[in-house]
Amino acid sequence: MDSDGTQDARGTHATPVPRPAMPPEAPGVPPRPTRAPGAGPDGSTFLTWLRAPRPEAQPGVWRLGHVPRPDQEPEQIPTRQLLSGALIAFLCGWLLCSLLWNGYLGDFWQWPWYVLAPDSWTHGQSELGGTLSYVYSILFFVATFAIFGKIGRWGEVWRRFGPPAWRRAAPVAARAPAPEQDPASWPALRAAGAADAAERLASDARSGLMRDVDYARIVRAWQGVRSGRHDLPTFNGAVLKDGAAACLHPSGERDLPARVARHDLVSGQVRLGTTADDPRNPYAYRGTGLGLGPDLLGTSLLAVGPAGSGKTGTVVRPLAESLCLHALAGRASVVVVGAAGTGLGPADAFDVVVRIGNPESVYDLDLYGGTSDPDEAAAVLAEALVGDLADPHPGSDSRRSTTVLAQLLGPFRAVHDRFPSVPELRQLLDGSPGALGALRTGLQGSGQESLLRELDARERQLGHPGDVAAVLADRVALLDRPAFAGFFDTSGQSRPFTLKALDHPVRVRIDLPARGHAEASRMLARLVLAQFTASVAVREDRSLFACLVLDDATGVVTPEAVRGIQRLRSGNAGAVLTLRTLDDVPRPLRGPLLGSAGCRMALAGVTPWDGQDFAEVWGKEWTEARDVTDRQIIAETPAGKALHAVRRVITGKAPTARAVTVRQVERERWSASELAHGVPPGHAVLSLTSVQGEHAPPLLVDLRG
Repeated sequence: MDSDGTQDARGTHATPVPRPAMPPEAPGVPPRPTRAPGAGPDGSTFLTWLRAPRPEAQPGVWRLGHVPRPDQEPEQIPTRQLLSGALIAFLCGWLLCSLLWNGYLGDFWQWPWYVLAPDSWTHGQSELGGTLSYVYSILFFVATFAIFGKIGRWGEVWRRFGPPAWRRAAPVAARAPAPEQDPASWPALRAAGAADAAERLASDARSGLMRDVDYARIVRAWQGVRSGRHDLPTFNGAVLKDGAAACLHPSGERDLPARVARHDLVSGQVRLGTTADDPRNPYAYRGTGLGLGPDLLGTSLLAVGPAGSGKTGTVVRPLAESLCLHALAGRASVVVVGAAGTGLGPADAFDVVVRIGNPESVYDLDLYGGTSDPDEAAAVLAEALVGDLADPHPGSDSRRSTTVLAQLLGPFRAVHDRFPSVPELRQLLDGSPGALGALRTGLQGSGQESLLRELDARERQLGHPGDVAAVLADRVALLDRPAFAGFFDTSGQSRPFTLKALDHPVRVRIDLPARGHAEASRMLARLVLAQFTASVAVREDRSLFACLVLDDATGVVTPEAVRGIQRLRSGNAGAVLTLRTLDDVPRPLRGPLLGSAGCRMALAGVTPWDGQDFAEVWGKEWTEARDVTDRQIIAETPAGKALHAVRRVITGKAPTARAVTVRQVERERWSASELAHGVPPGHAVLSLTSVQGEHAPPLLVDLRG
């Protein structure tokens, strides 16, 4: 129960439990604080954060402390016009009432009094009548001022500048919620009979011993109790023993070493910026925070922007950090892939760090994805080796490549009980007589006639014009380099990591050797993406969100990759891909790629042709267009001509009459030109789709806010 079922995948690598890339007690590392970051000694900061309102909102709205706004922008009268109109209305009302009171306009306004009151009252013969006549006059003038107040919008002046505005500006002391509504008192646990555990957690929260990750992790463990994966007595005992430190992640970590973004683990969001207060954004989104979570990443995110536009620093790094926090809370598993040194997060923020090409790397990468099925291994490896080749190329047919690899991997595994290493696979694809002969010798007499037929078919195809083995051998040769000599080992001498471990909340970072091995890095990125899409499809526990964060997906997008991304949503998984330009994707795949990603981001500086692809996928909308026409007024009388001449001398313009035509037209939400030239630096245009099918239109977002 201490791990909340977060033990590592069975049989996926040599050491069954991934541990932090750096030892927890490494020298020079300061001890972890015992209190929640930023919390006071009494935990008041944590309690304030936990009790803050998080109303339901549109997709992408940062919910922590959000104040909902109407969908349509209310009519806002300029302050100068509002005050001048109110003053003029008051003066007009005062003038009219003065004239009526002094009798300059007659006494017609008193006829209701003369009609309804007795004669003795109207002729001054009764003291009561005189008093009531005075009251009638006051009521009449009050009604007159009310009419002028309505015309002068005095109510709007009161709301904007009176006590209601003062009360909104004044800070309101927060009231402690009732115990049954206070999340810090854990009412769900109390209602289920775990009052002692709830009291222990509430005490830790008040004393400052609980962090946001602790709260999210224990909530996740409690969900496991409610779903039947864990039993209540075990959960209760773990909480009573360890308090806020119960149900720990297998790494033993309760937080990340440092955070660069603002996170809210109650709603599951990370704040990436602020939606610009721009007329092109819907009014309900203007000025709100932009928050992304698994509910949006589950439809995958594609971000396109040139180098220096902020893809890594403002998008990839915060998302990777958020997913790592979710993993510590037992909610997610994350694989972050990028070139070494690109700032994807510190090594001690991950359980597994695979530094391909670095001799100091603790972990290796399993070339075959941890599977024991030769056909599955062949399909994934073929996608990595030749998935990016153009259609006219003879090696582009991944089905033929899969067949060739299966003809070799099956016999080799039957003989050696493992898959071939990179040098061995290269020899087999080259058709080395010694390697093929050794396989044949090992298979003879073993009752593996079907595998012998596979080997015979491979030998018959060697050297034929349509054989793709030569192309595969050339691609494998990119990995058969001295820099990778200690990697992709299949003999059991290394610690290979496989994506089969995504059944559990593991944090993985894979550093690709981009410098000097760019083609090999793209091939390995395709391999990781293919293994990821294959692994999440067969996971046992799909309540755990799995996400692949791929910084720079150049050369990675293939037809099979697009199909795999489309299937992620049904497996509670998603992918985050970044590109410098859509030109890095083959033209036939650009539309399907944009269609498969539910969240699409165009950063400042995209090219017009990239903007055209985004404009097409975002479509058009009906909008109101106003056509203003100025027509010169021609005077026909001498007095009119004289008046027009004087007006022309004063204003310098001929008198005109303005005609306004309003019509509904269909226009692009964001045109290619606007995306290429109208997005300020540090901004992006982002559209969102949630896993529930909710949509947010393209929004102009300030990623620096």
